[in-house]
Amino acid sequence: METELKEKKSTKVEKPIEPSWEIKDRFYYLLGNKSPLTLMLSSKHSQKRPLLYFDETSNMQRELRYATNQNSPFVDEQQGSVTLGHIVFKDGVLMVSKRDQCLQQLLSLYHPNRNKIYLERDEIKVATDALGDLELEIDALNAARDIDINQAEAILRVEMGSKVTKMSSQEIKRDILLFAKKQPKLFIQLANDENVQLRNFAIRARELGVIGLDADQRTFRWASNSRKLMTVPFDENPYSAMAAWFKTDEGLQVYKSIEKKLY
Repeated sequence: METELKEKKSTKVEKPIEPSWEIKDRFYYLLGNKSPLTLMLSSKHSQKRPLLYFDETSNMQRELRYATNQNSPFVDEQQGSVTLGHIVFKDGVLMVSKRDQCLQQLLSLYHPNRNKIYLERDEIKVATDALGDLELEIDALNAARDIDINQAEAILRVEMGSKVTKMSSQEIKRDILLFAKKQPKLFIQLANDENVQLRNFAIRARELGVIGLDADQRTFRWASNSRKLMTVPFDENPYSAMAAWFKTDEGLQVYKSIEKKLY
């Protein structure tokens, strides 16, 4: 008999343990780029501003209310006289002490405006995002440190324009590191964009007098004999158009010729 009982006990499936509610201070932030100086969130149920939570366990709508002298935000669990409180965000932020469990649970678990008007600060997500940003910055700085000087010039030209032409190699190396640190995501995107390098190649070829661009910005020519190389499509940046043209069979041959003259 004892053996049977032990066998039955051992085959019983235990209910998974649910994560416990953590007692801590919590921060809540209004969604959107522009937050009002103050915003008062609904803190009790009314016909005009319903404050209800659908309980899937009982299949019932349960009325919510923030009472500063109660431990639960559910009206049916509150006892005795209640002291109503206000929920006020100032400059888009609301900090709720760990001692105010009624308000924390109302905002974190049950309020119908959760993740619509406001959200709770997620420390794990914040740490994960910060770690991702740091790793991206490290990757960008390592790439900027080892980058070829011509590619660095091409990337900086996107940000600084023709000013790059007058910069020394040391100035370019310094500024590419600063750029990678300040905007690591954009730096990596530009470093992997071959059109940026081809565009810079075309600009340098013109600045060094290897090719020329007509005054109307529509035609590239050899500077030595004015022979036409290509026509810029209407309403396109001439150097972007030439960068795309370098990828064609005809453009590739011209690219190789220019490369010999530049280097």
